[in-house]
Amino acid sequence: MEAFSHRSLLDIEGLTRADVERILDTAEAFLQVSRRPVRKVPTLRGKTVINLFYEASTRTRTSFELAGKRLSADVINMSVSASSVNKGETLQDTCRTLEAMHPDVIVIRHSASGAASYVASKIACSVINAGDGMHSHPTQALLDAFTIRREKGTLDNLVVTIVGDIAHSRVARSNAHLLNLFGCEVRVVGPRTLLPVAVDSLGVRVFDRLEEALEGALRGVALSIGEGIRKSGIDMLLGEMEQAKALLDPRRAPAPSLAASTGKITGERTVVDVAPLTKVVECLFDLTGFVAGAAHFLRQLAFAVGAACQSGESESSGRRLRGFRAIGPRLVS
Repeated sequence: MEAFSHRSLLDIEGLTRADVERILDTAEAFLQVSRRPVRKVPTLRGKTVINLFYEASTRTRTSFELAGKRLSADVINMSVSASSVNKGETLQDTCRTLEAMHPDVIVIRHSASGAASYVASKIACSVINAGDGMHSHPTQALLDAFTIRREKGTLDNLVVTIVGDIAHSRVARSNAHLLNLFGCEVRVVGPRTLLPVAVDSLGVRVFDRLEEALEGALRGVALSIGEGIRKSGIDMLLGEMEQAKALLDPRRAPAPSLAASTGKITGERTVVDVAPLTKVVECLFDLTGFVAGAAHFLRQLAFAVGAACQSGESESSGRRLRGFRAIGPRLVS
C-alpha cells in the first residue's frame, strides 16, 4: 500500500480511497493497544502535540489527548478561554506564537469554516482538523467509517442514512464525501429547513420521510441539534422537533430499536452515534403539527394587528404588541 502523502489532515475531499484505507488499517492495529494492560507505545516519543480548541469539547479533545499520550507524545491542551485571545489576539497571531515553539502537530477545532486550512498555510507543522465551522470534520467521519467497517467487515456499496440537521453539520458533509469513495448510497433526511442549498451536490439522495429513507438501509447516522442551529435563527423548529417521538422509534421502524451506544448492532441496522443520543431529537417531525403551529401563530398575529388598528390609544396598542412579541419567539425568533 502507498505511503500516506499528506502533511496535514484538513478534510475528506483531499483524500483518496487508498488514503482512507491506510488510516483505517493503521487505526485497527493501534486499537489493540487500548486492549493491553499497558496502554502505551513509543510511536510519537519526543513529538509535541498541541490541542487548540476554540469551541467547547469533551469527547473530541479528550480523545486526542488520550491518543497522544498513549503514543508517548508530549501533549499540551491550550485553553483558549484563558489565552491572549481574550486580549484581542488573532488566529494569525496565535499561529506565529505556536510556530515559535516548534510543535510537531496542532489539532484545531474552530467555529469558522476554513480555519484549519488557514492555520496549515501559516505554520510548518502538521495540522489535524477536529472540526471547522459547518465545513468539515474528517476525524469524526473516519471514526464512523472505522465503526461501520469493524461491525460489517466492509465499507463497499452500503446504504447509509444520515438523519438530522444536515445544513449545519460538518459531520454529515464529511461522512457523505468519505462514503462516496466506497460506492455507498448515502441518503439524507430531515426538514427542508435543515437541508443545505444544492444538497444534491454532496452526492446524496434526499428524502422527506424517515420511513422511506430507512427502507433498505443497513446503517444510520444520527446527528444532534447543536448550537449552530440556534445561532442561525431557526429556533422555531426546535419546539416542534423536541415534541416528536424518539429517534427511530420501534413502533415506526421495522427493525428493533436502535441502541444509544456507539456502533451497537440491533437487528440488521447500525447506529453510529456522533452525539449523545439524549440530546438527539427526531428530525423528521410531523409536518401537520408544524403547519398547525404556524396557523396558530398567524391567528395570533391577525388578532394583535386587528386589536392595534381598532384601538386609538397608542399606549394600549403598544401593550398589545408587546404582549404579542412575548409569545412570538417560539415560532419566529
